[in-house]
Amino acid sequence: MVRIQRRKLLASCLCITATIFLLVTLQVMVELGKFERKEFKSSSLQDGHTKMEEAPTHLNSFLKKEGLTFHRKRKWELDNYPVMLWWSPLTGETGRLGQCGADACFFTINRTYLRHHMTKAFLFYGTDFNIDSLPLPRKAHHDWALFHEESPKNNYKLFHKPVITLFNYTATFSRHSHLPLTTQYLESIEVLKSLRYLVPLQSKNKLRKRLAPLVYVQSDCDPPSDRDSYVRELMAYIEVDSYGECIRNKDLPQQLKNPASMDADGFYRIIAQYKFILAFENAVCDDYITEKFWRPLKLGVVPVYYGSPSITDWLPSNKSAILVSEFSHPRELASYIRRLDSDDRLYEAYIEWKLKGEISNQRLLTALRERKWGVQDVNQDNYIDAFECMVCTKVWDNIRLQEKGLPPKRWKAEDTHLSCPKPTVFAFSPLRAPPLRSLREMWISSFEQSKKEAQALSLLVFGKPGVLQLSMNMKYIRTWK
Repeated sequence: MVRIQRRKLLASCLCITATIFLLVTLQVMVELGKFERKEFKSSSLQDGHTKMEEAPTHLNSFLKKEGLTFHRKRKWELDNYPVMLWWSPLTGETGRLGQCGADACFFTINRTYLRHHMTKAFLFYGTDFNIDSLPLPRKAHHDWALFHEESPKNNYKLFHKPVITLFNYTATFSRHSHLPLTTQYLESIEVLKSLRYLVPLQSKNKLRKRLAPLVYVQSDCDPPSDRDSYVRELMAYIEVDSYGECIRNKDLPQQLKNPASMDADGFYRIIAQYKFILAFENAVCDDYITEKFWRPLKLGVVPVYYGSPSITDWLPSNKSAILVSEFSHPRELASYIRRLDSDDRLYEAYIEWKLKGEISNQRLLTALRERKWGVQDVNQDNYIDAFECMVCTKVWDNIRLQEKGLPPKRWKAEDTHLSCPKPTVFAFSPLRAPPLRSLREMWISSFEQSKKEAQALSLLVFGKPGVLQLSMNMKYIRTWK
């Protein structure tokens, strides 16, 4: 009898313990759900960095085009629309029926639609593209679409052929992408022509008594382009006013030290006083051109540019920027800048296009005229909308082909949709070598490692027998030979 009572008591204790555990677990899940929803809503579409000059301010917010919120009572209508599942929580939208011309698609971040029969495409944001969290096994009727406007430092795996070619559709900075975002940092031709911030050359010559000829503003130090090493060497031959955290020798006013101030009127006024600005990208990739290039052109400052090898295809005029690639050493670049600084006629040749308001580059004019999205323009769709509608329209095109008994058209990304060479480091005087040399060289090993991961991921997605298992973990990927 005593034994039975003990068993009953033990059983009661176990039940109570189990109940408490379930309640605690439920509470944790609820809190996590709240946290995730908060994160989704506050997503700024950035890469998580808040460092000066590297935070893409053009992505801080975007206005979604009007759509129909999908309520529970209308879920039966979902069978009439293809589902576009954002595998990255970029938009934070749990459900929206978006209109794309004559077509409509249901856009959501809700992963419970993974196996829904109307799910046709998975949308990925490149920075969030994670090997150990993918909608696998991939089905033949599922399209993958990539949106990635950032440089390779955010996710090197995407910049290798085995990974970029996994996608059917792309929206990247490359002109070869299905939806090119090359001009993503340029609002319009009008802002290039604008003389609002232009400081007359005579005034700049007077300001030279207290300002250097060159200005540098960076707080993301030692990126894959190794720009800081070049600037350190350049400083040995010419004076540079350096704001920000990288090689700082001059301070901005307190109210402008926040990275969010890089597009403030006060910051523009300070930078516009200089003759030249070092416009160095954080990575060297074809068509990867950021505000570092467009901003000085808007302000009437001559950019000394290092970055995209294809930059000459996007210059407003043939003589609107000084290209670092044309000089064999920083001392030669410094000598050329000193020459322009002392000769008004030579200097004005670089801003003549600005003074006359003449843009001679037809490629640039055509790209801005034909792009299907706007920058900081509430009257136009933003490029997130354009990306979603590009995928939606292509999915509907294939649905209509299949309804006619025709095979669907298969789209596939090419390696040119994200093209960046292996990072390199500058070899200058060891006396001016950066203190964190290992950080510079880390990008090279990261590039090589990501190449192995890209090969492994390709094998995983295509399910090559005997090579990788779906339960593969990151440790296996990183040791792949």
